[in-house]
Amino acid sequence: MNSARRTALIFGVSGQDGAYLAKLLLEKGYHVHGASRDAQVNSFRNLRSMNIHNQITVHSVTLTDFRSVLQTLTRVQPNEVYNLAGQSSVGLSFAQPVETLDSIAHGTLNLLETIRFTEQPIRFYNACSTECFGDTGQKRATEETPFRPRSPYAVAKATAFWEVANYRESYNLFACSGILSNHESPLRPERFVTQKIVTAACRIAEGAQRSLTLGNLQISRDWGWAPEYAEAMYLMLQQESADDYLIATGESHTLEEFVAAAFAEVGLNWKDHGESDA
Repeated sequence: MNSARRTALIFGVSGQDGAYLAKLLLEKGYHVHGASRDAQVNSFRNLRSMNIHNQITVHSVTLTDFRSVLQTLTRVQPNEVYNLAGQSSVGLSFAQPVETLDSIAHGTLNLLETIRFTEQPIRFYNACSTECFGDTGQKRATEETPFRPRSPYAVAKATAFWEVANYRESYNLFACSGILSNHESPLRPERFVTQKIVTAACRIAEGAQRSLTLGNLQISRDWGWAPEYAEAMYLMLQQESADDYLIATGESHTLEEFVAAAFAEVGLNWKDHGESDA
């Protein structure tokens, strides 16, 4: 597909994935638009850190408001829409289950219905998560693995996944879900454990912090590199037909391995400075 002068609209452009995706699309010659709940007060720190904030047109949009979404798509007239928005923390979803389900499931439904309503050949990407699989034990998940969500966040993502599948099959929309495993970068907020670990290791090495306390160090995750996952999102919308894809490295590591590697990078043995309260 020729991407020259194509227009992309990214919901959730201020986050880690949104920033890397925006950078990639700009490099490919796209006109890039972003959507934020309040574009006037958002600092867009991630976009500024990449020095691309002046190359993106940002719109204030409330994803749970159908009219707001419709007005934005009508104004922008995108060729591609990327949905990376919504409450993104598994832990926080237990404290905010209604907000989590509303921002993810309702927001995704509004985007799909708006695209159907406009009757334009818009290609749609939706960010799903391997959290939807729940505990698979020692079995490796595939696109055919049944969902067994175990958190409000996972329930919301699973709901959005099936919304996308239904609109693809029922209304012939070019709509895809990327079932993403964990993916990291320097843009990760500190509320995520990986960034918490890296920040603590640096502070301890500088003498600004004494120790780090974590929970269960034996949990395993498949951690990838966020810029590569952004490229996978883009590639999904360049295919001949729409489908859902599981994006992962295929390798799992324990949190203890992650901690050890992070501390080793700054010349420290994590066991001298860290502990588990699990």
